[in-house]
Amino acid sequence: MRKLVMVIDDSATVRKIVETCLGREGFEVQGFTDGIEAMKWLAEPQARVPDLVVLDIGLPKMDGYEVARRLKSKPQFNNTVIVMLSRRDGVIDRLKGRLAGAKDYLTKPFKTQDIIAVIESHLGSPASTYNS
Repeated sequence: MRKLVMVIDDSATVRKIVETCLGREGFEVQGFTDGIEAMKWLAEPQARVPDLVVLDIGLPKMDGYEVARRLKSKPQFNNTVIVMLSRRDGVIDRLKGRLAGAKDYLTKPFKTQDIIAVIESHLGSPASTYNS
């Protein structure tokens, strides 16, 4: 089964770029415009637990920190890696991300190879999953 990456970002452009580059790399990708929509989907019985979540901080309704805290408060997401993606590049923002449960932090604008490198550093290459 392919690794599932969830992308939560209110920018349709950012979601499309991340979904396209990760899809090309062999990941299964599920995109959402906000944290509430993503949490609703995860609560459905047929929803798969994502291996990794790319999470924007500046989301409408519920910010990325709150989404991360809610995910990390549920045992089924203990192994889910959270990667924050934000225009904010301050030390405090990065620290708040870590405290909320994020393992990594990427800033916008980003290069697609940087996103792929960070995700593969946590999940491994999808190609290696097929060969094992």
